[in-house]
Amino acid sequence: MLSHRMLSKEDEASAGEETEVRREDQEKINRFSRLHQREAVLEEQLKAKRKDKEDLEEVSTELELADEDDLIPYKIGDSFVHLPLSEAQSLLAASTEEIDGEVTRLEESLSDLREELQQLKVALYARFGRSINLET
Repeated sequence: MLSHRMLSKEDEASAGEETEVRREDQEKINRFSRLHQREAVLEEQLKAKRKDKEDLEEVSTELELADEDDLIPYKIGDSFVHLPLSEAQSLLAASTEEIDGEVTRLEESLSDLREELQQLKVALYARFGRSINLET
């Protein structure tokens, strides 16, 4: 059974009214758009760093099986250098620590950005109601 909801006089009046977009509203909308784009960039960067971290952890596990006397090919820039196992493990640990720091910074930036996005959503929806769509 379908039911039809009748619009009240207030609903009809407000449906016909358009909320004026003030300069500060437009600035918030523009800020929201920029932050939304930045969020996508940060998510991609974070995904790449997490993949790098995963790769480093895999290499670290493989190095545990290496013989102490082996020279390990270690990539520095575009070249591979053969290093003693302990030196390769030390460089790998430093790289892992650096990636961990980058992941943490990206996660914090993303969290701060999402908090600001949420605040802007609340303010813009409060001002424009259903006449604005900020869902992504």
